[in-house]
Amino acid sequence: MKRILIAGENIISTPEHRIVLEAKGWQILLMKNLHAAVSLILEDPPDMLIMEKDFGEGGHALALLDAVKACRQKSTIAVILIFNEKEVLAGLDWQQYQVDDFLVRPFSPEQMRARIQLAEARMMRVFDNNPLSRLPGNTSILQAIQRAIDAGESYGVCYIDIDNFKPYNDRYGFSQGDDVILMVARIAVNVIDELAREGSFVGHVGGDDFVFIVSEDKVKPVCERILANFEVVRNMFIPAADLQAGCYRAKDRQGRETVYGLLSLSIAVVVTGSHHFNHYGEVSAIASEVKHFVKQKEGSNYMIDRRSLPRKSEE
Repeated sequence: MKRILIAGENIISTPEHRIVLEAKGWQILLMKNLHAAVSLILEDPPDMLIMEKDFGEGGHALALLDAVKACRQKSTIAVILIFNEKEVLAGLDWQQYQVDDFLVRPFSPEQMRARIQLAEARMMRVFDNNPLSRLPGNTSILQAIQRAIDAGESYGVCYIDIDNFKPYNDRYGFSQGDDVILMVARIAVNVIDELAREGSFVGHVGGDDFVFIVSEDKVKPVCERILANFEVVRNMFIPAADLQAGCYRAKDRQGRETVYGLLSLSIAVVVTGSHHFNHYGEVSAIASEVKHFVKQKEGSNYMIDRRSLPRKSEE
């Protein structure tokens, strides 16, 4: 049961407000004392805070907000602030009031419920997104794969991996490695936006791993365009001496100097219509097998798994 801290005098102004919220399965914690509210935030944080703008005593109206933001591990608490209409019309400094949403009095129980649900959904999106690429993260990826499985149409679930990325990162530094990751993210997003926008999805698993989902008929043109665009811009991230040599030297996990190939992409594709999938984990398992084979090839490549269908020679 999700817990909502209500900090203020008259936020739950009628029995109907409480009934509507509790009917959604939320536990309501009413508090009128600043010290008690701060203690709860720090010791047993709720899932959400709804508070009046001037909650608190003696010029400490923002003390509760400060308590929420001061502790980084508690910063996932969604915050809704309650204002009067005059305060909103007068203008507010949103840098001072770092909240996720607000309500203006008077508001109905249904309006309050809708704002709570909106704040919840927004927080889920924000904290699922990869902090570097801003693309949807693991939770969204798994949901997107399951939607593709459950759909009546066939989709390609495509896993991108940057080959030789770890030694590249070790050699040139994390900052330049981040630039490469962002470059691949932009290529994938731009290509899919151009060739397969409808019904598509792009997510960032983390590090140098991405997932995109497109309809089956778009898999081949999208993969080929992503690889081609990567080859065009890749050399911008590799020094001339390494380009000329066609490789670079870096230490492996055992500390031994090793020769590595230049950056390339491997894309492992699982077509949902080729198997009777029930769960996204089944797709991930097959993708891992395909990735193992495609990464053994030299340079940038993609491979489509169609083991339950007749194979085409180019795949």
